[in-house]
Amino acid sequence: MSGEAYRYALDLAGLVPSPLEQFAILPLIPMNIGNFYFSFTNPSLSMLLTLSFVLLLVHFVTKNGGGNSVPNAWQSLVELIYDFVPNPVNEQIGGLSGNVKQKFSPRILVTFTFSFFRNPQGMIPYSFTVTSHFLITLGLSFPIFIGITIVGFQRNGLHFLSFSLPAGVPLPLAPFLVLLELIPHCFRALSSGIRLFANMMAGHSSVKILSGSAWTMLCMNDLLYFIGDPGPLFIVLALTGPELGVAISQAHVSTISICIYLNDATNLHQRVIYL
Repeated sequence: MSGEAYRYALDLAGLVPSPLEQFAILPLIPMNIGNFYFSFTNPSLSMLLTLSFVLLLVHFVTKNGGGNSVPNAWQSLVELIYDFVPNPVNEQIGGLSGNVKQKFSPRILVTFTFSFFRNPQGMIPYSFTVTSHFLITLGLSFPIFIGITIVGFQRNGLHFLSFSLPAGVPLPLAPFLVLLELIPHCFRALSSGIRLFANMMAGHSSVKILSGSAWTMLCMNDLLYFIGDPGPLFIVLALTGPELGVAISQAHVSTISICIYLNDATNLHQRVIYL
């Protein structure tokens, strides 16, 4: 049987998995209350496992009042994460005292830590990539946008609205400029979620497609396909490392974005002057 015929037969039998199959949401514990659907799904399980792992890691490292004087690998990881967050906070948020900046660090630290362990979880076989669904990433980015907007009003009052109208703008152009500035500001609630969702889904889909191609070629009873199989296999192995790096780097990118948005909200007077 030729390769195309073999592939067509598998398609008819439903044995060729779709690269999007790994993103399917499956109910593990169905729960329906009237017209409301509260089932415990595989994304819920994945997030629960991530949260449990982070809490257990911090608990075992900090139990008995602190860690070891000579840190082991796990303690070094926790200390590295804890020391990493204040750096972008101090670098990206200017014009505030150190004490005020550190008030934002716990919230940013929680976001970074959860993203740091959650994004690479999809690289584990038979796991689920939570951040591959836009609804979930939007649920993470939208509350952050609302919180940053509240901080902006707390720090600047109604003057916070002046971000949409820089000084010195002619009055006839004011309505158009306000609209042009307001739309990008509101889209910040979507941009973080879209970026994370697109990176996770695109990268995992590519690895899945190449993995399925390599496995299909390996299973075919054709010497030509078997000889050519190491090509896609090596490509899959080569993409695994960068994909893992992308998953980890997205936690850093999200942290930098939050710090930049906080700087725009808290140091509004500086932003207006420089514009």
